[in-house]
Amino acid sequence: MPIEIDPGSAVPPYAQVRAQLAEMIGDGRLAVGTRLAPVRQFAAELGLAVNTVARAYRELESAGLLETRGRHGSFVAPGRDDAADRLQRAATRYAEEAARLGVPPDRALALVRAALDAP
Repeated sequence: MPIEIDPGSAVPPYAQVRAQLAEMIGDGRLAVGTRLAPVRQFAAELGLAVNTVARAYRELESAGLLETRGRHGSFVAPGRDDAADRLQRAATRYAEEAARLGVPPDRALALVRAALDAP
C-alpha cells in the first residue's frame, strides 16, 4: 500500500494513515476482503509507532471500513455503502482541514453537531 506520511503536516500521522486508507477503500483500490498488513509490520514499514497505526485501524473499524478477525488480521469490510463512503471521505477532509487550521477536535465536533442539529 503506498501510504505516505508527511512529518511536517499539522495532521497527525494516525489521521494521515486513516485518511489514505479510507480513500483507497472508498475508491476501490483496496477491495472488500483485502487483508491489511499486521499493525506491527505496517508501523515498521511506515516508520511509525505501533499505537499510531493501531489507532488508524481502530478508527477505520469504527467507521465500518475495516473488520478485525482476531488473530487472522484486519480486512476491508464487506457491504460498504456508497453514501457512507462519500461521507467518510468528506469527514476525513473536514478533520484534516480542522487540524490544519488548529481547531481542537472537540470544537470541530461541536461545529459538526451544530450543523447536524440545524433545521
